Amino acid sequence: MTATRPAGDTDRRRQSTHAAHDAPGGPGEELLRAIVEASGEGVVLCDTDGVVVMVNAAAARMAPEIVPGRPAASGGAAALFGHDHPEGDSREVGRGDLRLRVRREAFGVAHHAWYLRDVTAESARTDALLAERRRTEFLVEAGRRLSASLNTRRCARTAVELAVSFLADAAMVVLPPAGRRQAGWLRSVAGQHSLQEGAVPAASTAQVPGLAEALAGFPPVPSRWLDPGQAPQWLLPEGFGQAGHLLVTPLPGNGVPAGALVLARREGGPAFDEEAEILVRVFAARAGAAISAAALYQEQSATNAILIRDLLPPALPALAGMELAGSLRSAQQAGLIGGDFYDLYLPAPGAPGEPLVVLGDVCGKGARAAVLAGQVRQSLRTLLLLERRPERLMSLLNRSLLASPSPNPYVTLVLGALRAGQRGHVLLDLAVAGHPPPLILRRDGTVQEAGAGGSLLGALQETVLTPVTVDLAPGEMCLLYSDGITEAVGGPTGREMYGGQRLKNALSTCAGMPVSAAVERLEQISTEWLAGDVQDDRALLAVQARPAR
Repeated sequence: MTATRPAGDTDRRRQSTHAAHDAPGGPGEELLRAIVEASGEGVVLCDTDGVVVMVNAAAARMAPEIVPGRPAASGGAAALFGHDHPEGDSREVGRGDLRLRVRREAFGVAHHAWYLRDVTAESARTDALLAERRRTEFLVEAGRRLSASLNTRRCARTAVELAVSFLADAAMVVLPPAGRRQAGWLRSVAGQHSLQEGAVPAASTAQVPGLAEALAGFPPVPSRWLDPGQAPQWLLPEGFGQAGHLLVTPLPGNGVPAGALVLARREGGPAFDEEAEILVRVFAARAGAAISAAALYQEQSATNAILIRDLLPPALPALAGMELAGSLRSAQQAGLIGGDFYDLYLPAPGAPGEPLVVLGDVCGKGARAAVLAGQVRQSLRTLLLLERRPERLMSLLNRSLLASPSPNPYVTLVLGALRAGQRGHVLLDLAVAGHPPPLILRRDGTVQEAGAGGSLLGALQETVLTPVTVDLAPGEMCLLYSDGITEAVGGPTGREMYGGQRLKNALSTCAGMPVSAAVERLEQISTEWLAGDVQDDRALLAVQARPAR
């Protein structure tokens, strides 16, 4: 560290020194010596040859080998008094446990002085401040990176990469045994870009003192310094060399064990002192919380996936003489389910009956509506064991909804029994309860409304229905849809309702298309109309009599 004094200061010092010596009646030599001796800054006065003329008490304490009559740069003091030291500049020199700041000043032509200042405590405070700043920056970066993922493996990978960058030469995260059989681990080594991973039998973790307890998570265990000779072969990376220091630290989770962090430093490196252990434990707490949160999220996601699986619409197979296609879009972009639904019920192999299609809309949105929609679908599946006529199914389902504990068990529904007609025709026996009537697309592009209608389900004790049978010639299509399609608000102004007429016009342009292409086109038109402002669930289900070859 060097500080340069302006040249003018040195010239003024020389002038003031000459004046002090030359002024008649000025301070005597003894007084000047007393002033120099009383200074807390070390002063070494030398002649032009560098021979020490005077040493004050402070300088003698800092550099005892400096004595008058000998060159200042002799012996162990050579590092302090270099001949190339610029006049007026300051630099810091280490002497054992001391840190000295040295400055050279000229006094006239015949003398120059060296000023020594003990900055050991000041440097220690600065070093401590810089070290604390580096630790803080490391923990801030660790928090940012660890919170960036909800994947257990990615969090563990981030933890070992961070640990190797600041805490150790090698780091390993050992995760709790899965199914009490295998404990997975991930490891990173300084200087190696690839991540190592594997698994060990749960019983093998007992070979490392403190590791089994850390993985158990209860009771809490402190960090453990290990003798490298106690480390089993699997604990250290291949080619790592002799480990000088090992530290095992638990990764505390949010009420559940998140694993353990194993750190290794090579032989000859610094040991894990108390300060390093505190930093490791703070880092381990953050890493453990991130890994635990990721594990909990993945567990909940897996549970949600299982629950949602039966609420998603089924795959629609090709049936004899007819093709089916559907589309379902939830109003909540984060979810796949909502209050709109469609389904296909096929009779058991060898059992009598026709395939039945259903499209419905329950009251509400999101998960609550999806639960009610799932109940309706399961109720229909059960009722089909007793009855397969659409109008009778509607009546039975209405009674079931009235007995439901749901606060608003209101459902609109379209049921259609599919029958094969003559000459490739398809017959649909339709029953509609409070739902928009299906649309029929004829081969010439004409669009008609089915005449079926009826009352809302779950509201009245008795249902009023007007069933109808629709005859589809080869290539013709019947479209079932929810009110999320026709009531979508958007368009050029962002305030227009899509409406039934626009849907009819769009459907008429699908004449001659395969049913899957027609449904995809209608869904795309609806999405473009909304321009990203999704307001309600949207469902489409189309049945097409297979076109003649």
